[in-house]
Amino acid sequence: MTIKTLRNVSIRDYRTFLERVGCQCIRTKGGHEHWTRKDLNRPLTFQTHIDPVPEFILKNGLRTLGMSKEEFWATLEQ
Repeated sequence: MTIKTLRNVSIRDYRTFLERVGCQCIRTKGGHEHWTRKDLNRPLTFQTHIDPVPEFILKNGLRTLGMSKEEFWATLEQ
């Protein structure tokens, strides 16, 4: 059994996850991507030049989306 942590999630996997949960990239500016969804109060932002995505950025994004780590991995495995 592999332990899945949020430490080594690539930018490509994070983009795939955001697309699968219905988010859209609204702009890219200065090395940052901003993603949103109609029901979110604020956009999800991450730096495109840091790969893998830092764990605290992933946790903040999951908190904004109202999702757990388990839901994150289940969505990516679809």
